[in-house]
Amino acid sequence: MAKYTGPVCKLCRREGEKLFLKGQRCFTPKCAFERRGYPPGEHGRQAQYRHRRVSDYQRQLREKQKTRRIYGVTERQFHRYYRSAVKKRGLTGKNLLQMLERRLDNVVYRLGYAESRAQARLLVSHGHFNVNGRRTDVSSMLVRSGDQIEVREGSRNRVYFKDLPAVAEARTLPGWLGRDLKTLSGNVLQMPERRDIDATLNEQLIIEFYSR
Repeated sequence: MAKYTGPVCKLCRREGEKLFLKGQRCFTPKCAFERRGYPPGEHGRQAQYRHRRVSDYQRQLREKQKTRRIYGVTERQFHRYYRSAVKKRGLTGKNLLQMLERRLDNVVYRLGYAESRAQARLLVSHGHFNVNGRRTDVSSMLVRSGDQIEVREGSRNRVYFKDLPAVAEARTLPGWLGRDLKTLSGNVLQMPERRDIDATLNEQLIIEFYSR
């Protein structure tokens, strides 16, 4: 499946809840989900008043799609993460969410150095970050415990990064990450636990979808 390049607000409306794909805009009255909270499409407005029975398959599919869209990965990538999670020891659902959380673009977002995962992915792909002292432009890289992530020296003079400390300070930092706003760096203290990951996600439905 090709990467989605259309309006991301339609994805929130399709899933029936905010996925916070546009950063700060999602907290303002300009948010499309606030103005049009019904599914997109010609018959979207009428669909919100219909009361149809939701099948198990539909619930599983929607949960898989929601999770995939939150982290901004393609279907092929997501399925690959699932296969890797199955091979690991422990709970498959927890393993899957841990791998998604450990993606470099998600870590940059969690550190508060980007307003959204999409923006974090762009910053990483443009080579603005070092991982363990080496320039990295692979947003899908999985970080490990002890890894150091920092804004490159040459990028710190840019206007965006000069204003970043004040913006990042207002963002809540998850317990599995450490952050130093003076040096615009962060480190992975430990692997993320389930309580550190989005509580609205139901990984069991995703496992059921792929186990059919």
